[in-house]
Amino acid sequence: MARLGIRGFKPALRKAPQRLAALRTPEGVPIPPNTLDEIRRDMDRLAVVREQINAIEMARLARLEKAPAAGRQAMVRLLARIVRVGMETADMLVQEVLSRNLRDRRAVARYVGLTGSPDESGKRRRERGLAKAGNARARRGLIQLAWRFLRFQSDSAFARNGTDRGLVARRARKTTMIVALARKLLIALWRMVTIGEIPAGVALRQTI
Repeated sequence: MARLGIRGFKPALRKAPQRLAALRTPEGVPIPPNTLDEIRRDMDRLAVVREQINAIEMARLARLEKAPAAGRQAMVRLLARIVRVGMETADMLVQEVLSRNLRDRRAVARYVGLTGSPDESGKRRRERGLAKAGNARARRGLIQLAWRFLRFQSDSAFARNGTDRGLVARRARKTTMIVALARKLLIALWRMVTIGEIPAGVALRQTI
């Protein structure tokens, strides 16, 4: 679409395939036939993938309904009670990180790669940024979750702390602060599923 100069078309809409034939380039020319067929095939594949994802999510919910009130499924249910934490995110965090036998909070942060990478030589010591040696999938999910907390959990201690410390500042500082927030959030969620300590100010759903 960008190559043809077409803007504003949303292929994710249900009626998008029916609207393809009516699309025109800025010169008023319809989409070439071969390109139109290729786009339709892509949209058909997208529809199949969406159906498969929906089937997976429904199967997950069915397993949760039948699962005992303990173990990993109970952790998933507890995390999913947090407003703006979806079932997919909760399941990923539990399966990838929180259900593992990690001895303390440092081990939790280190497993995900949210710890620093110091460079020490004699008396000189400097940080080289994130170690990034841990679980990359969980790390990306936590950073995205930290941004969601800033927006949708504004009354929580995490959001207030992030706002007070200047996450609206320049990009380099913003990246550093969101990583620090993600690390604190992970440790708080780990404490929540292991000892039942609810993070301060976090809004919960009544049931899940």
